[in-house]
Amino acid sequence: MDDPSSAGGVRFRLKLRAIQALLDSQRRRITAYSELCRAGSPAAPTPSPPPPVAPSLVPSGQEVLDALPVAALLLAPVLGERGELRDASYVARNAAARAYSASRFPPGAVPPWAGPVPLFERFPSLAGTAVSRMLADAFRLRTPQGPEMVEWVMSTRSGAVRINDEVRVAPCGDHVLLTWERGDRLHMAGAAQRLVRTCWAEWNLGDHGVEPSRGFRQVLGLADDIAVPALLDLATAAMPDSLPALYQTLYDVILRKYTAECELRLSSSERTFRMVVEPVRVAPGGLVWAVRAVFIDVTSGRRRREAAQRSASEARREHQRVEAVAEIADVLREAVLPHFQDELDAFGLEAAAVYRPDAREAGVGGDWYKARELPDGRLLIALGDARGHGLEAATLMAKLRYALAGLAYTEEPVERLTQWLNEVACADGDESTATAVIARYHPERSLLRWTCAGHPCPVLVRGGRATQLPAPDGGPGISLGVLPDVAYTAAETPLEVDDIVLMYSDGLIERRPTDPDQDMDRFLEAAEHCCAEAAPDAGHAGLQNYVERLVARLDGPHRTDDATLLALRRIGTG
Repeated sequence: MDDPSSAGGVRFRLKLRAIQALLDSQRRRITAYSELCRAGSPAAPTPSPPPPVAPSLVPSGQEVLDALPVAALLLAPVLGERGELRDASYVARNAAARAYSASRFPPGAVPPWAGPVPLFERFPSLAGTAVSRMLADAFRLRTPQGPEMVEWVMSTRSGAVRINDEVRVAPCGDHVLLTWERGDRLHMAGAAQRLVRTCWAEWNLGDHGVEPSRGFRQVLGLADDIAVPALLDLATAAMPDSLPALYQTLYDVILRKYTAECELRLSSSERTFRMVVEPVRVAPGGLVWAVRAVFIDVTSGRRRREAAQRSASEARREHQRVEAVAEIADVLREAVLPHFQDELDAFGLEAAAVYRPDAREAGVGGDWYKARELPDGRLLIALGDARGHGLEAATLMAKLRYALAGLAYTEEPVERLTQWLNEVACADGDESTATAVIARYHPERSLLRWTCAGHPCPVLVRGGRATQLPAPDGGPGISLGVLPDVAYTAAETPLEVDDIVLMYSDGLIERRPTDPDQDMDRFLEAAEHCCAEAAPDAGHAGLQNYVERLVARLDGPHRTDDATLLALRRIGTG
């Protein structure tokens, strides 16, 4: 509820007053109509004394019983030694009780009536129900008892018959009158209201009286000891945002005299109801005397709609975020991942590369590669994989790539470059780890010197056969950014004409849950198969076609990371 001093609180009070004014105005109309009807009625004649009633016209007790519209038994108390009610003698029954018995029990199930008999002897299973207490209280307190739902079972030759009735017990002279109605229909009506969370009520606009359905309190979430709310009470219990629609609905029903509906949210139960209201008129086209409303609990549907709207909104925001990330990724990828044509011809090499981003990360990841001429006439070649995914990994990737480019101008060996790059990664933070293969190609000797920092070793394709190059002495070095002051060693690989060196990220070959050896065997087999299927043509386009076919063969729905493949082919002495 809004703070009473706030603007929302003021609007709430104003709308409540409007509803109260509408109800008060209609009550005045009904009062005026009643007075007009009373004034227009002819004066009642002075009553004459009633004629004497002949003794023969006085109804008998059985005739009075038969005149009751409900099933009834007249019972005579059977008292114990201390005056307590021990049983009740079944003295008489009415026509409705006989008809009930005939409709509920198979023929012969109930012994024929042969005069007074103890009730609990005739119907033993009744003794364990609330009927015993109700009879005792009606006899002892001399006040009516009930109604109460009583359920019991009557055993018959054709099986057990379940009885579910609404019972009342009232003192009747020296006897007790037990009446009942078919309770199953009433019980089912209440159960239906609970199951579908629907209830109804009728409000008399003349005296504010209310006639609710049985399940009214339960469905609206009202305690049993709380009075059924009048229309103004219902408005007071509503959430402020429900009042404008409630006022408009009551206005349409009371003054315009047609059925209307609104959505009503109650602060007491935090539930939402669809309220359908119709006018109840004195006569067709006449004054609206009462309003009748059906309440349908739509809380679950509303919550589902709200959840769906939130999900749709979140999906839109996520889509926008992905589009923004993808746009950044496109720009970043274009900036850091080179496109090869004939730039390396002067070194006697051709290069081709394929990059496949992780689709979950909108096209951006931590894989990177580089091929750059150095001042000493040699060529820097590197491929790495920064830890993680998304823009965070791409940011680290860019840092390491540009740091390596700057360090390479020192003309230090690749062992030292790798050690320095490790120091850069360590200084960047605990999460800044990466793997890499860093190489320098010496064209004058057709020699590739390379180091490995926690990365898969390159693969050499020679004469159509693919083999993984052995790691440098001492094995692959530790990943970048894990520990400072780590020394790395380099391996040397002489290249022959038409040799192809494949550098790749583990996302290209790893497939969980297979082991690394199986992954590598599959990679080598694919590299050889693509050679045998169609030997790489000369020129950059032929090499590019080869790596495209190789990546397509290895790629698939089970990939969970970026996949990068960089291929170098020796074409001459440079």
